[in-house]
Amino acid sequence: MNKKVTYLLLLLFLFGTSAFVVLKYNHKLKIKSVAFYPLQERNGPAADLPEWAATKEKGASLIRLVRETPEDTKSTIALATIYIQEARITGNYAYYDAAAMKYIGDVLEKEPRNFEALVLKSILQLSQHHFSEALETVQNAKKVNPYNAYIWGIMVDAYVELGDYKAAVEAAEKMMDIRPDLSSYSRASYLREIYGDYKGAIEAMKWAVEAGADGDEPTSWARIQLARLYELTGDLQSAEMHYTIALQHRSGYSYALAGLGHISMGKLDYKKAIDLYQQATKTFNDYGLKEQLAELYLLTDQNKKATDTITAIINELTKASEEGEGSINHHADRELAYVYLLNNKFDKALDHALAEYNRRPNNIDVNEAVAWAYFKKERFEKAVPFIENALRTNSKNPVLLCRAGLIYFEAGNIQKAKDLLTEGLKNNPNINPVLKKQSATILQKI
Repeated sequence: MNKKVTYLLLLLFLFGTSAFVVLKYNHKLKIKSVAFYPLQERNGPAADLPEWAATKEKGASLIRLVRETPEDTKSTIALATIYIQEARITGNYAYYDAAAMKYIGDVLEKEPRNFEALVLKSILQLSQHHFSEALETVQNAKKVNPYNAYIWGIMVDAYVELGDYKAAVEAAEKMMDIRPDLSSYSRASYLREIYGDYKGAIEAMKWAVEAGADGDEPTSWARIQLARLYELTGDLQSAEMHYTIALQHRSGYSYALAGLGHISMGKLDYKKAIDLYQQATKTFNDYGLKEQLAELYLLTDQNKKATDTITAIINELTKASEEGEGSINHHADRELAYVYLLNNKFDKALDHALAEYNRRPNNIDVNEAVAWAYFKKERFEKAVPFIENALRTNSKNPVLLCRAGLIYFEAGNIQKAKDLLTEGLKNNPNINPVLKKQSATILQKI
């Protein structure tokens, strides 16, 4: 066979191969463009809630409408809203965030200034911890309609996560002026907590609970936050009461079960605490609840279970942080930092804490994570500037105060350590028993 024929055959082969690859790629794009996301069946008690039957029926109807009339942006946005709600109720954020982002993207491709789509996109960006992007998106929504209360709430959330607390307060005031309701009261409560006003935070969260409907997920969530505030101020009786009420109004509610588990942990009833956390995590995917369960396993010397739980959390968070369909990925470095601390992998913990710090250096919780990672590595002087930043809002969170006290003690600032530890422990808050015991021991030495 001469060279010309060989080259001709080679070119034909390469062309055919290239054509096949292009056709296959275009086929994948076509499949993706017409892909639909059915609602996933709920598991456990959430499947028995009356709302689920109505949600399934409405979801099926909207999927049919969007499939048949993709230009129907109103139905497309309604479907994306259901996906976002289901993510919050089930904890299945990976699936539902991707689903919602796909449809929101479809709307914004046709209508870049669609207000509802911009709002939903910013909510998803918050969910995935893309806080700067969420702020930019919601500010674009504000240009379309600056008189909507909810966009100001999203701005509150984004500013808080980015550490611009002054801007968060201003946005919260604007939100409250437009519409005082559960959403605005709960955000006011959180900001009061950040600035160390627990009395005011409890008052505002009570307003949030009273503004909602019993049994609805947002109301139940607000009640859980109220109970948490009582825990942090040492009022375990009120905390337990509100966790119980939340569970009565919303059967099997994972955060209520976990709250009662946390109360049991505070009473050193670890067996009951583990049982409640196991129930809470059985049908609801929440990294924070699983982390607390791992801590309980460690407290009871169930090291194999603790290691398995920690490994599973790390694997899930690592997978979630990888970019998926629709550019969905979860910035999970702060969460990973604390999980690695549980696993005594201090170098990895610090790496992730600093990665989060580089993303949002003004957030007090991120600064606390970096400081605590340095503390665990016994680099106490390196921890000091970060813990100082974490304390700058005058937060009275007892976990923060106890950690700060331990850091200052090891760094040689005994008086500051004494003041912080005294403040952190004064109301006998329900916090991690190891941290609590460690702080009390140091305080007795001073």
